[in-house]
Amino acid sequence: MSTQKTEGLVDFAILSMKYKTKLTKKFENRIKYEAPNPNHILSYIPGTICEVFVKEGQSLKEGESLLILEAMKMRNQITMPHDGKVVSIKVSQGDRIPKNHLMVVIE
Repeated sequence: MSTQKTEGLVDFAILSMKYKTKLTKKFENRIKYEAPNPNHILSYIPGTICEVFVKEGQSLKEGESLLILEAMKMRNQITMPHDGKVVSIKVSQGDRIPKNHLMVVIE
């Protein structure tokens, strides 16, 4: 899928077909998609940090526990997505965090 703007109309290509269309203001002003950074561990739900199991500089294997995030009376175990080393921890026990908050940076 690609677009090319000419005289208020946009060429919109899907597979081998091309269409002429106008873009809405909502579409033009949308937040552009950015691929998530695999080395940033973000909270997927708002909650409270109950326990932090790791320290900065610690090397971990995929699946090992990083911390516990409590949300809606449920304890969610946050684990390593891949082998790596903890670069920095951005939360501490007792912190209340929103959704998409950066919790841990790994390398």
